[in-house]
Amino acid sequence: CCYAGAINRGMDDMRRIGIALLGLMLCFAARAGVTPGEAPPDALGTTQRGQVVTVSSLHGKVVVISFWATWCGYCMKELPVLANLQSLATERGLPLQVVAINHREDRDIFVRASRTLRKDLPGLLLTWDRDGTLGKPYGVEGIPVMVMLHRDGTVAHVHVGYGEDMLDSLVAEINALLAEPPPASAAVAAN
Repeated sequence: CCYAGAINRGMDDMRRIGIALLGLMLCFAARAGVTPGEAPPDALGTTQRGQVVTVSSLHGKVVVISFWATWCGYCMKELPVLANLQSLATERGLPLQVVAINHREDRDIFVRASRTLRKDLPGLLLTWDRDGTLGKPYGVEGIPVMVMLHRDGTVAHVHVGYGEDMLDSLVAEINALLAEPPPASAAVAAN
């Protein structure tokens, strides 16, 4: 009786430890990729019309990158919020560019979605990542994933998932990035 109870408790402890280790491994795997302060890869995908979009072409702007797909309900809730931020920034002449990267969907789906979204969300720069290559350096396994870049092109913040409770903090992070001085090369180019 006592030995059987001790064995069962020991097995339960082993299961808990195994689950905890698996959880830690998944957390580290989800965080694999670029981290704040690092320079991300230059490529941000191609638009429906074939325009190549790069981080370097957006130098001097705060860049918000959102990986999304049409089947992702949270993504489809996030995109209008990002489009509103982009519209407001454009109206106020603020150096912000939202790049919404369609993640791992067929080109036909991306093209149809782009046509529809462009009508409803005109400020978004929509690009395509058919096989997930663009998302790999950011550690994108599931979506939505949002990456914010400083005006010098380095990573400021990485967010996995989306919830309306995040909106205030996301807006605060974007406002703080917009308040940063432009990088030296962008300031020289503006003069």
